[in-house]
Amino acid sequence: MEKLLNRIDHYMNNLTIKKKFYIFYILCVLIPLIITDSVVIFMVGKFDRERKVHEMANIANAVEYSISSMAGNVREIANSIYTNKDFNNFLSKKYSDSAEYVSAYQQFFGNTLLENALGMNNMVFTLYTDNDTIVNGGRVNSLKKIKGTQGYQLLKDSGKSKGIFFVYDDSSSKMTKERRIIYLQKMDFYDAGTEKYLKIEFDYNSMIRILRNMNYDNEVLVCEGDRIVLSNGNYGSYGNEFQSIEGNTKDAYKHSFSFYGTELQIYVKKAENGFWNGIKNEMPILLLLVMINALFPFCFVQIFNRSFTKRITELSRVFKSVDSDHLIPMYYEGGKDEISSMIRNYNRMVDRTNELIQTVYKNKIREQEMLVGQKNAELLALHSQINPHFLFNVLESIRMHSILKNENETADMVAKLAIMQRQYVEWGNDSVSITDEIEFVKAYLALQKYRFGDRLNYSIDVEEGCDTYRIPKLTIVTFVENACVHGIEGKASPGWIFVRINRQDEKLYIEIEDTGTGMEEEKILELEKKMNSANIEMLKSNGRVGILNACVRLKLVTENQVEFQLDGEEGVGTTVLIQIPLQYV
Repeated sequence: MEKLLNRIDHYMNNLTIKKKFYIFYILCVLIPLIITDSVVIFMVGKFDRERKVHEMANIANAVEYSISSMAGNVREIANSIYTNKDFNNFLSKKYSDSAEYVSAYQQFFGNTLLENALGMNNMVFTLYTDNDTIVNGGRVNSLKKIKGTQGYQLLKDSGKSKGIFFVYDDSSSKMTKERRIIYLQKMDFYDAGTEKYLKIEFDYNSMIRILRNMNYDNEVLVCEGDRIVLSNGNYGSYGNEFQSIEGNTKDAYKHSFSFYGTELQIYVKKAENGFWNGIKNEMPILLLLVMINALFPFCFVQIFNRSFTKRITELSRVFKSVDSDHLIPMYYEGGKDEISSMIRNYNRMVDRTNELIQTVYKNKIREQEMLVGQKNAELLALHSQINPHFLFNVLESIRMHSILKNENETADMVAKLAIMQRQYVEWGNDSVSITDEIEFVKAYLALQKYRFGDRLNYSIDVEEGCDTYRIPKLTIVTFVENACVHGIEGKASPGWIFVRINRQDEKLYIEIEDTGTGMEEEKILELEKKMNSANIEMLKSNGRVGILNACVRLKLVTENQVEFQLDGEEGVGTTVLIQIPLQYV
């Protein structure tokens, strides 16, 4: 059993959830529905067959009762005539002439109520005697009139003295043959020497009508042997010979009874299959019920399948992100079932894992990128410079020569230039305080003052408390240099350069403004875009490499959190605003 269960588990585990739902639907809904409906149909069909057998039995009993009731008290009446001495004497007496017989006939039958009693039961009696003195007619006839009939011959062949017979024979009153039911009895109670018979004839058509008026859906056949003697169907035509029952009793209910000594069989044939006809008539409703019982569960299986597989498929998709350096969360967390709980737990795991990746892995990569960027920036700066040791020696020689010749202004300019140059080439520590950076800016502007004279004016304003913040070296001076070269130099009239540093909303604001030549709006937008998207590759191209160098270094130390804004107007001036989160300075 355990091996079988393991095999089933192995098989089921290799199926998709969608297929499992379909198997569940087939095994737990569709097959039980088919089996249940089949059993119900079988049981209902069985009960219907039993009911029909019971109904056919009731019909057979009712037909027996009806036939017996139609015959009424024929046996008692026949026995009364048989034992009545007056009847015997009347039939045996020798009459002198016809007048005497007619007088006796009228007197005898005028005093009896027998004919009325038989007429009430749709029966007619006739007496037959071997008396040559009687006159044929009325209720008494010569024996010769019955000897040639089928009923007389059947009674003789049976060896009995009485019996009921179903015959197809002519009568004394009719020239054509027809079906008749007759009771024939030999009257030998008193006088066996004279052959006498009593015949009571039933109204065949009345019996057929009574059977048909019972209004049974089933066809009823009353048979004597293999002859159909009575029927409520097509076999009840009194003008035709009795038909054979061969092949008409299949699946029919049979009931036997004795009808005044004659053995009869009642066959009640099955009516049209009312059960299946009822199913056919109600087929639209049954199909609707089947569709409801089959399709509704199928639709719910589809809904459940979608609820499961959609989210599990999405989970499987996001699980594939484990090969990357960033796990992807699932954005749908709705629901209160186990899968939704698993999704929420997965998302919490993703958040935690991503934080760890950010802290351990990403930070290390960023640090390496900063180092590489710094080295590249240093190389780019060095490529643009002359051999620093040689340059410092030359500048110092010029300064000393100027001092010896009392050219103090030239010596001062060379000293400031040496300070600036040393700041350029000392890359051991890339960050400097705002105070040191501003001192370098002042040295640069003082040196440029010798060049531009009254055409250059400048103002530096550092908010108290901002002087200790540290920024990449040459950050501010790069933008100040750009303001001198591209702003003041191209303007004939005096111009100003303003440097403002303050803090606000957890950010350090550095603003460099010049009143130089300015720029066109398109160039301002283009340069601002380059500053905010600056990278190492952009430094290799021509253009404002100094500004982009400063932007790259600021982006590296602030993890791309620095923002640059550029504003200005052609002929009026340009303003650069740098916003650095305080946590990075």
